[in-house]
Amino acid sequence: MAKTAAASGRDMPLLDADYLATATFGDDALACELLGLFDGQCDALAPVIAGESGVLQVRIDAAHTLKGGARAIGALAVADAAERVESGLRAQGALIKEEWVRLESAMRATRAVIAQRAGA
Repeated sequence: MAKTAAASGRDMPLLDADYLATATFGDDALACELLGLFDGQCDALAPVIAGESGVLQVRIDAAHTLKGGARAIGALAVADAAERVESGLRAQGALIKEEWVRLESAMRATRAVIAQRAGA
């Protein structure tokens, strides 16, 4: 497993390499492609989620999509943080700052692991 990050008071894998290998049947090229797609998802969805003037349901859907993409590749810290942001948006109708900071941090750290893996 790749490095861990504190999320929800427990250690969560930034990138579960064993899960990713299983999900891609050990195909490194496929894993790299999926990681690249996830990296692009982070770029595309983060501003939508953070957009205070955006339509609430669109922001919820973006957080939900990011959560699913993260789970699909084993980026559990991002998935956990995106789930918390999604829940906060649903319950509060607004972005909870501490949950957004957690998600940003998890995305940044996970993307660093992805970049490191790509450079290896």
